[in-house]
Amino acid sequence: MKKILMLSLCALLASPAFAADDPVAARQTIFKQFKKDAAAMGKMVKGDAFNKDEFSKLATHLDQIAQQPWQHFPAGSASGQAKHQTDAKPEIWSKAADWTKAVDNFKAETGKLKQVAANGDVASIKNQFAAVQKTCKSCHDGFRKD
Repeated sequence: MKKILMLSLCALLASPAFAADDPVAARQTIFKQFKKDAAAMGKMVKGDAFNKDEFSKLATHLDQIAQQPWQHFPAGSASGQAKHQTDAKPEIWSKAADWTKAVDNFKAETGKLKQVAANGDVASIKNQFAAVQKTCKSCHDGFRKD
C-alpha cells in the first residue's frame, strides 16, 4: 500500500499540473499535447486511412487534457511577467469573461468530439473535428499572439 501511495505521489509531483511555480511551462506542455493529438486526427480526417478506433482514442485523450491548461493562466503569467516567454495576450486577463467563454466552448466541442468519435460515423466525426478546430482558431484569434 505504501508503494502505491508513493508512486501516486511521485506521479503527481512530476505532472504539469503540479508545476505551479512555472505556469507558462505547464500550460505549454499541455498545449503541445493538444497539437500532437490534433495533428494525428487531422491526418486521419484528411486522408483515406481513417482508423475509427485510433481516432476515438485520440479524441478521448484530447477531451481529458482539454480540462487541464486553464488553471495555468494566473495573473502575472503574461509575457515579461513570467520565467518563460508566452504568446498569451493580455486580453486573457483583461477580458476574463470572454476568455472563460472561449475555454468553455472548446471544452464543450472536445466533449462532443469524444462522443461522436465513439459512435464511429466518419462524416459526423469530420464535422465535429472541424467544430473543435474552429474553437481553437477563435481562441487564438482573440487571446494568442500568433
